[in-house]
Amino acid sequence: MRVALAVPLEAERNLVGTADYFGHEVVAQCSGGDELAVRLAQLPVELVIVQATPEHLTSRLVEAADALGVRMLVVAADDAQHRQASRVGIVDVVRGRTDWSLLEDPEAAAVSGPDPDASPDAPGAPLAPAERRTGLVVAVWGPHGAPGRSSLAIALAAEFAADGLRTVLADADTHAASIAPALGLLDEAPGFAAACRLAGLGGLDDAQLDRLAVLPRGLRHPFRVLTGIGRSARWPELGAERVAGAIAALRLWCEVLVVDVAASLEQDDQFASDVAAPRRNAAGLEVLRAADRVVAVASGDPVGIPRFLHDHAELLEVVEPERVAVVVNKVRQGAIGLNPAGQLRQTLARFGGIEHPLLVPWDATAFDAALLGARPLADAAPRSAARLAVRELAQALLPSARPGARSERSRGRRGFERRLA
Repeated sequence: MRVALAVPLEAERNLVGTADYFGHEVVAQCSGGDELAVRLAQLPVELVIVQATPEHLTSRLVEAADALGVRMLVVAADDAQHRQASRVGIVDVVRGRTDWSLLEDPEAAAVSGPDPDASPDAPGAPLAPAERRTGLVVAVWGPHGAPGRSSLAIALAAEFAADGLRTVLADADTHAASIAPALGLLDEAPGFAAACRLAGLGGLDDAQLDRLAVLPRGLRHPFRVLTGIGRSARWPELGAERVAGAIAALRLWCEVLVVDVAASLEQDDQFASDVAAPRRNAAGLEVLRAADRVVAVASGDPVGIPRFLHDHAELLEVVEPERVAVVVNKVRQGAIGLNPAGQLRQTLARFGGIEHPLLVPWDATAFDAALLGARPLADAAPRSAARLAVRELAQALLPSARPGARSERSRGRRGFERRLA
């Protein structure tokens, strides 16, 4: 077997010196995990042996091995190393001396959690069982052309959080993830991809979700965020089965999960020669299939509406119409003419059979303030007409509205529709 090493010097010398005897070939010896991550794509390697120290087992190495489909054997000598493995998303590690005997029966040495004698307050210790309720999953989709998917996804998450609901916002866009920079989260570690990887290994539990989901600073009504992939080339990390597993785990961890997905609905299986190969749009399609409600966002202008109508027909091939809530964003008289609300409703009803779209008026000042401050719309401009429309949408998406919510929504709708007229 051809093996690459990222282990301490003493273990490296032992493995290299005895490789021939055990029938293995060491093709690379690296002093650190990041160095091996850079070289991995050029190596004819079947297995990576890594010591679970912060120097050798790094997030960058885990992501590189995962993207290339290279197996990893992670060795933990003590509880501190086991916790390091847990921090980078590795569930199955082996205990013992780093030598070739681990390859003979790695399952016998594998452990799936910290030492049972370890302190329960140590990082990585399992959480106490809690009462579970299935959360609501809301997917936010829209066609190409920047209709405002991410802005509305962030605004919706803030509204659910304002209602006192435990809310998570996830970025599953495999083409152009944007949630992290929009909220001022510059950490390059993609939380949603890590959650999917752990779900594929069967190790996505409450403790891991609590570690991966970031809490943006300064939010008036806090919610957690699973950031997206910073480089679109990493899309193979978001396979359909992994995404489905992550959503299933998140349903049990939060009350509302808002997921921002990419525009493309193309199912390219018929064009791929390898039917087992990953699909670029698998993540978005899986989210749409699993979601309880899908918010379909159109841009309220002469270019955005025809584009939306075309792609909306494709959306209905994936999602049942009763699960779809149509939202027209950036509605303004300057782009549509007199009575933009009436014109848009008439057009959508006539050409798309869409009877009750929710219209979000274009408030450039409010959205710019939200973007500049890396805040949701509700925090940046709570009295904005656009915010009132998003608030109404959030209330409509919940299975049951709170007492008094109907009259509040009606007042909000009348207010912003007068502005649109």
